[in-house]
Amino acid sequence: MTELTSLTLSAALEKMRAGEFSAAELTEAHLAQIDARDPEIGAYLCVTADLARDQARAADDMRAAGDERPLLGIPIAIKDVLSTKGVETTCGSRILKGYLPIFDATAVARLREAGAVMLGKLNMDEFAMGSTTEASGYQITRNPWDAERVPGGSSGGSAAAVAANMAIASLGSDTGGSIRQPAAFCGVSAIKPSYGRVSRYGLIAYGSSFDQAGPFARTVEDVARVLGAIAGHDPLDSTSMPTPVPDYAAGLNRDIAGLRIGLPREYFTDALQPEVAAAARAAAAQLEALGARVQEVSLEHADYCLPAYYIIAVAEASANLARYDGIRFGARVDGADLLDTYKKTRGHGFGEEVKRRIMLGTYTLSAGYYDAYYGKAQAVRTLIREEFDQIFAGVDALLAPVAPTTAFKFGELMGDPLQMILADVLTISANLAGLCGLALPCGFDDEGLPIGMQLLGAPYSEDTILRLGHAYQLATDWHLRSP
Repeated sequence: MTELTSLTLSAALEKMRAGEFSAAELTEAHLAQIDARDPEIGAYLCVTADLARDQARAADDMRAAGDERPLLGIPIAIKDVLSTKGVETTCGSRILKGYLPIFDATAVARLREAGAVMLGKLNMDEFAMGSTTEASGYQITRNPWDAERVPGGSSGGSAAAVAANMAIASLGSDTGGSIRQPAAFCGVSAIKPSYGRVSRYGLIAYGSSFDQAGPFARTVEDVARVLGAIAGHDPLDSTSMPTPVPDYAAGLNRDIAGLRIGLPREYFTDALQPEVAAAARAAAAQLEALGARVQEVSLEHADYCLPAYYIIAVAEASANLARYDGIRFGARVDGADLLDTYKKTRGHGFGEEVKRRIMLGTYTLSAGYYDAYYGKAQAVRTLIREEFDQIFAGVDALLAPVAPTTAFKFGELMGDPLQMILADVLTISANLAGLCGLALPCGFDDEGLPIGMQLLGAPYSEDTILRLGHAYQLATDWHLRSP
């Protein structure tokens, strides 16, 4: 059964169609792998074994009747930030303990329509606020490559589950790098779609103008298949764009000769771990050898991305999290009166990182500081978006490391919020500008930890960066290595 859990999504589909094994057998293999590995890793907050078995049997019945949906019988796990009908959804927070949504997030519903099997809900930093998954209200998640190191965050459970063969694919969310950074730390492939490409309906909000759901898998080809299933316009989400969705998987093998790749000077600094910089440059050289054209570019406003992002993101978090008051849903701690109930519920239910960001956001939105901070940050965001528009007029994609370092040890940054924020310095620009970003393995450091690179594309150019990533993986084997 171990062999079944190491298959790629594409290989599993091919073998099920050929009758080599059933969806029920594939699902049982993954449930057994979760039983064996997750007590150490801690990727799952809940395992929906009975539901998975029912869905797998239904998938086998559909296949026997000639129904071949794009993800039929594929075991997938869901970050706990996405609503799942009748299955507890906590967003990694104790304030939502016991919350049972009455609907599926659109991304989840589309996975079900595509025939996927849901294995369970995955651990995360509380309300997606963190870069290590140490800020979960329930447990930490360990990196499958080294149990003493973080898997990244906030989608640490999503990355770790795929890396440890406890799911063929998973869904995560990316507000400032929370898909790409854990993918890099855990040595898997993942994509942050362009803002508006995947519906946010049912995605519990952290920063509403940044959040995007996206898939993790072992290969770029598998990522393309899952993205194709969940992408597209949704009338339930006013920010969902009616832009046509290409057949991502079908376009992967198109030639990359002549595609222009930019290397941002500001992303290759002395602050990078040397092995990380070397691996990213080697990846650029590999793509150049495959026919792409590589050139240096400059991001004049790169230094302003971090402060602009954190002012806007915490302001949106402050507004979004105001609804968690112990009255409408989730946990409640009764007080002497209504105000006391609010205080006790939020004080008990929220963790330290969430409280910190709510306070910062409330401050930046206050009457005396709105124009000085929030208004200026939004103006800078416009400049950043305009600069990327200009850059993408001259290149088809940007290539850079995902994070300045490989996975660090537990506790190293938890006591230093500023250093934790700086871990996102290479990823947040894509969220500010609504870009798409593909993370994939490109090497290992001297301690045997995965190194990830990211390919950034203009809004709604996922097909281009997926094609580049697939070409790179056909020529290399970093993605084939497992912990």
